[in-house]
Formats: sequence, structure tokens, C-alpha cells
Amino acid sequence: MSETLTFAVPKGRILDEALPLMAAAGIEPAADFHDGSSRALQFGSNVEGLSIIRVRAFDAATFVAHGAADFGIVGSDVVDEFSYDALYAPVDLGIGACRLSVAEPKALAEDDDPRLWSHVRVATKYPNTTSRHFAARGVQAECVKLNGAMELAPALGLTSRIVDLVSSGATLKANGLVEVETISEVTSRLIVSRTAFKRKGAILSDWISRFREAADAAA
Repeated sequence: MSETLTFAVPKGRILDEALPLMAAAGIEPAADFHDGSSRALQFGSNVEGLSIIRVRAFDAATFVAHGAADFGIVGSDVVDEFSYDALYAPVDLGIGACRLSVAEPKALAEDDDPRLWSHVRVATKYPNTTSRHFAARGVQAECVKLNGAMELAPALGLTSRIVDLVSSGATLKANGLVEVETISEVTSRLIVSRTAFKRKGAILSDWISRFREAADAAA
């Protein structure tokens, strides 16, 4: 009988890019995974004993970190924010490329110099990463945690600046914001539960090799 495994994948854009890599590594979700009307969160696959859960990116990392899922895919932004000792990220999959940036209203940016900041108040989904970034520069960061709609914070007076993921920059532009500093470049990673690896090291090592080969071939 095959080893039972649970694979966690994030909803949204990363998943669309991850599916071809998953297929190249040998994982095909069951047909109902692609049913847009389905409310299911757990699905079968073509691999005996391997199930797939589809959740939010931060939740995917949590499931893997606590051993409820054995391995999965999330952005490096999520790995950096949680700094989990309970998981590791052995493969850069080279997908989901974007950046974590500081942005502010265009009018403010015209006369602003980030090098002169001593204190910033920002809205962000990444308070840990943001605080570490500014602390390294000797800047005190006051972070207001938001899970979405970060671009509204300056317009409504919640904060003057935001820290968020940026891809094309179109959303920032539509809300009158501009990037003024990049915190990190982001790509998606294969993550593995350290707890699961102790019990299922051989089979998880095989999957790590498969995803590494798939990522290398796609690069």
C-alpha cells in the first residue's frame, strides 16, 4: 500500500502556474478539482494515497508547518513572514514571480526620500517581514495588519504607506500609489513539513527531486 500524503496548494494565480509543474512532477488533481462550482477543499489525485487540499496561501503554510499536510506550494513571501522552523523550502519553483514593496501616494512620493525615514506607519499583511526590513535600516515601523484592500489605507487616512505584493503595478496605479522601495523579490517554493519528513523521508525526498527536475526543465 502506498504511503498516505497530503499536498497543500494555494488558491489563485500561483495555482494556475503551479498546475503544469505539478503535472510534470507527476501529480494530476481529480476531475472535481477543476469544477468551479465545487465548495470542496480536499480532492483526490492520480497518485495512490495522495490527496490535495486547496486553501489560502497562509493557511497552506500553516497546515504544512504543523504536519497536517506533508508538503505544498506557497510564495516565498509567506515563508518569510511565518519564519517557521517546522517547515523548509527546498525548491524554488520559479513561478508566481512578483515583489514585496513599499508604496505611497504619488503626491507624497514626489518630495519623499525613504533613506531619511526614522519612523513609518504602514498597512500590510506582512507585519513581521516589514518590521524586520525596517529594523535592519534603523527605522521604527508601526504596522497596521490588513488582510486585503491595502490600497485603500492611504486614501482613507489609515496609514500613509502600504507594504504589499506587486506584480504589474496596475492596482497601485489605479489607486494613485507608486512603489518607493522593494523589500524582496518573491517566487513560489515547494515547502515540506519537517515533522512529516522524519516519518516519510524517502517518499518526500522523491517528490522533492521530481519538483526540482520539473522546475529546472521549465526554467
